Amino acid sequence: MTELRLTGKSEDGNQLSLVDNQGAEFSLRISDTLRATINQPRLTSVPSVDASETMSVREIQRRLRAGESMEQVAREGHLTIEKVERFSGPIMQEREYILDRARELVMRKDIHRIEMTFADVAIAKLAPRGVDIDQISWNTWRLPDSTWHIELSYPNRDGNGVATWNFDLARRALDASDANGAWLIDEDAPAQPVSSGIIHSEPTHPSRIAEILETLPVEAPVEKIETPRLAVIRETPTPADAQDGISARAKVPSWDEIMFGHKTEEKPEEN
Repeated sequence: MTELRLTGKSEDGNQLSLVDNQGAEFSLRISDTLRATINQPRLTSVPSVDASETMSVREIQRRLRAGESMEQVAREGHLTIEKVERFSGPIMQEREYILDRARELVMRKDIHRIEMTFADVAIAKLAPRGVDIDQISWNTWRLPDSTWHIELSYPNRDGNGVATWNFDLARRALDASDANGAWLIDEDAPAQPVSSGIIHSEPTHPSRIAEILETLPVEAPVEKIETPRLAVIRETPTPADAQDGISARAKVPSWDEIMFGHKTEEKPEEN
């Protein structure tokens, strides 16, 4: 490092005149930053330009691994693109490593018993349809469950087609996550849940009755017990009594029958 010595100011007072040990002259513009730096009690206490930044390196890399672009991370973290790029190297290498492991995954064998990788199968599907293989692009990012989202973009008559898969590196398993992905590797399209286009927030709305009933516990059916029919005790049966099943005069048990369980002798009626 060359040491410079201050010799004075310029005539307009806007620059400092400096000279090195060899006698070469230099000039330094007196800027607001220079004034603020000189006025600091200690030069080591001057805050860096990153002092106002709140996003840690770990968070930067987490977001990049999850698929966010460098521009998006820089914008949301109030960072410069240069700083994001400084920590992006290991993450970009990791994502490229995952893509390589997915593309080299053996899917099947052709008619000549030659192994076909995932990339071979996809290209064999696209090339005969006039797709420029040099124009396809691959991308990947990690999902919350630690599996990886694989995405293939390719030109088509509508402009651009996209096919996606889920890749589990530990199990070396690849599953299509959309119809295009299933078509490219000759698998059945993943089932899509069918739901109503309108969702009513009121729990009492008729459209949600079935949903509510599904959450209720199922109880065993209770056998209905018919309530015994009560017959009116009449002294003298009437013609309408026949409709109620009464064909004779009702006999009321005596108090002795209730208390002692035996009948008292009936006294003959007096004329």
